[in-house]
Amino acid sequence: MSGSALYETFARAPLSFERGEGSWLIARDGKRYLDFAAGIAVNSLGHAHPHLVQALTEQAGKLWHVSNLYEIPGQRRLGERLVAASFADKVFFTNSGAEALECAIKTARRYHYVGGRPERFRTITFEGAFHGRTLATIAAGGQPKYLEGFGPKAEGFDQVGFDDVDAAEKLIGPETAAILIEPIQGEGGVRPLPSQSLRRLREICDREGLLLIFDEVQCGVGRTGRFLAHEWADVTPDLAAIAKGIGGGFPLGACLATDAAAAGMTAGVHGTTFGGNPLAMAVGNAVLDVVLADGFLDEVRRKSLLMKQGLAAIQDEFSDVVEEIRGEGLLLGIRCRVPNAALTEALRDQQLLAVPAGDNVVRLLPPLTVSDEEIREALNRIRAGAAQASAPPVVAAAS
Repeated sequence: MSGSALYETFARAPLSFERGEGSWLIARDGKRYLDFAAGIAVNSLGHAHPHLVQALTEQAGKLWHVSNLYEIPGQRRLGERLVAASFADKVFFTNSGAEALECAIKTARRYHYVGGRPERFRTITFEGAFHGRTLATIAAGGQPKYLEGFGPKAEGFDQVGFDDVDAAEKLIGPETAAILIEPIQGEGGVRPLPSQSLRRLREICDREGLLLIFDEVQCGVGRTGRFLAHEWADVTPDLAAIAKGIGGGFPLGACLATDAAAAGMTAGVHGTTFGGNPLAMAVGNAVLDVVLADGFLDEVRRKSLLMKQGLAAIQDEFSDVVEEIRGEGLLLGIRCRVPNAALTEALRDQQLLAVPAGDNVVRLLPPLTVSDEEIREALNRIRAGAAQASAPPVVAAAS
């Protein structure tokens, strides 16, 4: 056998890390990188957070897995806390964001089935969306690069342009069950939906008897400075999917639902083997201990302002590299005038990790626990990276 034993589905950076400390990753060669990728918005409390480490190791010494054949006390506790912190009445735990979205889509279809409208199974989605990598969620996202080569697109998804609420309204038909949208697109380029658009979608769903689903996998759990991003718009969905930050690095997702939306999800109609396992529940509860503590989200909003001010100054200085600063809280994006891969690589040269996204954007996703000093250090490195990306290429002199 030649080459790696792994699927060649990742274009990995030539970096390998052996440990992390808060906002920092330490590579195998000893170099320290300031981590403003956070595992793509996953490591919400940074690396090796002592409260999370303690929760996981204590639980690991007791019980790892029993399956949902039995009561799991940590599940009940985490569910009750998520309900208390959100619009929801019910929670279904998963291992990932894609699974949480699958649950939300199934819940919406089941809602209409038990309501006597089984023909209602279609979901309207928006251009630029990313909802996961399963056959259903790539169909929901609608991006050709993810659909190509996997056979016919899964039935039941209709897409309109980004923020084209008029088109979504016109597309509603007798088979439409739900509208699915990210309050802030992450993979799509850190593109926030205007509050008035989210409110209008709520009004349309109420009028047409549809369910409104928010994908908060990337923007939820404190990432924007509110527990869930849709709170900025003062609008609530019927269903929402969360993941990433709720596990702080441990695989964990959840589908949140109102009582009405979840009414059809009775015993046996949906399930999971690993979802809601004791290890994940211990970590999820530990994450909430921190994120829901008094003043924590206020601090996220304050740190966001500090970052935005610094990024605005860099944009002024390097307008040939930086076109726009986007985002909310600590979900921020730099829309580039140069290829975003060039800026991402320049930042990596400065030992700052960031994440490319659609629409030629570089995402900045620091841990929510990042310090002011680390933000200032990151801004210095972003300035240096922008200067590197701005510099004209050196052309060798003719001999």
